[in-house]
Amino acid sequence: MGASLKVDTHGPQVEQRKPTRSTKVIASSSSRRRWRRNVTTLLLFAGPAVLWYIFFMIGPFVSMFYYSTLNWGGLLEEKYFDGLHNYTHMFEDPTFFIAARNTAVHILVVLPIMIPLSFLLGYYLSLRPRGYQFLNVVCFTPALMSATAATMLFIGIYAPNGIINALLNAVNLGSQTHLWNADSSTALGSIIAINLWGGIGFCAVVFSARLASIPPELYEAAVIDGASHWAKIRLIAYPMVRDFVGVMTMLQFLGLLLGSAQTVLLLTNGGPGTASTTLGFMLYKEAFISSHLGYSQAIGVVLFIAGFLGMLVIRQLFRPAY
Repeated sequence: MGASLKVDTHGPQVEQRKPTRSTKVIASSSSRRRWRRNVTTLLLFAGPAVLWYIFFMIGPFVSMFYYSTLNWGGLLEEKYFDGLHNYTHMFEDPTFFIAARNTAVHILVVLPIMIPLSFLLGYYLSLRPRGYQFLNVVCFTPALMSATAATMLFIGIYAPNGIINALLNAVNLGSQTHLWNADSSTALGSIIAINLWGGIGFCAVVFSARLASIPPELYEAAVIDGASHWAKIRLIAYPMVRDFVGVMTMLQFLGLLLGSAQTVLLLTNGGPGTASTTLGFMLYKEAFISSHLGYSQAIGVVLFIAGFLGMLVIRQLFRPAY
């Protein structure tokens, strides 16, 4: 009776064995096989895209910097290394500074007008008013027209007997009529008008598609609080798509910086004189008309640097606040 019964409350003890050398070797071998399979899969799926990017994106950039150091008078001409002569010539060329000024004016006028107006129009379309499908088609139609067709349309508008001069004559302002795209004071403005006409509607349709993804409950709550449309735009719509507005601004910035050559070529050919010459058109002219390929690539390097810096600035301006 005096004996006490002790019960093991901890259960059976399991002996823990340290991994042996053979176990470590097997685990290491399995890990290496798994790593090789992952690398093989990555190369099979990502390899073609990486090669495509290197060949078609990085390759042309490297070639542009290389060709900008050559004295090259044409595709069939001999080329030889000329150092930084193309750059020194560029910064001594008065046409370059005129083209740079015209490009800056072009961008600084178009972007502050296009992006806010297209955003407001996109907000209106996102509310789906009566006939919004028809409005979407009307706004997007300019983007479906080729540059040649759009330019021919505006040549008719700017002609001596075109719409603008006809309206001026109708309101007894006939003294203000002239050739809008052939006057040095209005030639660049005539190009800006084409960009605004074609860009506002396109951006508005894209903005409306993005704004339509905002939950309608947010707008309904704002209406209950007595918010106006301006308040909803400022406090709900714009903050929620601010980064997307930045992306659209960058795309339009690059389009104006690099893609102005076709409109300038078709409408004014850079004239009168150099009144409407932009850097994009100057690059085209030096490469395909004057056959100064090395010099044209030096201009391309300046455009690349300007585009890169411009995108950094735009990205900083439209960086989300959260």
